[in-house]
Amino acid sequence: MKKYEAIHQQLLIRREELNQRIKKLSNSARHIDEPLTADFAEQAVERQNDEVLEALGDAGRHELVQINHALAHIEAGEYGICDSCGATIPPARLEILPFSDLCVACAEKQAAE
Repeated sequence: MKKYEAIHQQLLIRREELNQRIKKLSNSARHIDEPLTADFAEQAVERQNDEVLEALGDAGRHELVQINHALAHIEAGEYGICDSCGATIPPARLEILPFSDLCVACAEKQAAE
């Protein structure tokens, strides 16, 4: 794990940021802080905004799953190994995309499918 300590810390920080952002988005979409307005036209705009917030929350939750997967791999000593072919994931790729679980070749193959 010492080999990837910096990435581990980066992932923990990002996970906390995402958890906070998802919580805020969820509260906003559920109108916890402010209820919907009485004006129907304004409600339509608010509902559209809710859809955007929901999409942002979904993207955050997806990234959170990837981060947790990467953290589990670090803890298990399996980080930096492609989930598909077992090859070593280049350190430069892990620096750019620390939750990557595929080598470049497998990621390109998956994207083409």
